[in-house]
Amino acid sequence: MERTPPSMDALFDQLGLPSDPESIRRFIAEHGPLPNETRLHEAPFWNETQAKFLRDAFLEDADWIETVDRLNVQLHASPAQSPSA
Repeated sequence: MERTPPSMDALFDQLGLPSDPESIRRFIAEHGPLPNETRLHEAPFWNETQAKFLRDAFLEDADWIETVDRLNVQLHASPAQSPSA
């Protein structure tokens, strides 16, 4: 059975952040682009709990991985390249 990955707004809810489309776009615009060498979970704007959740999503290949990876790509993209949330 194929599972649908959680949505971006569900990820932002999980991280304790505002999850409406405009808030997500604003967050990505304000915090990106991250330097290529910065791993998503190492970005300075996460609190300890958020960073652990993101790191664990990668390490455990959790259900969240596709959505976390989308956020990673969006935060590393230059504004002209960034896909919409």
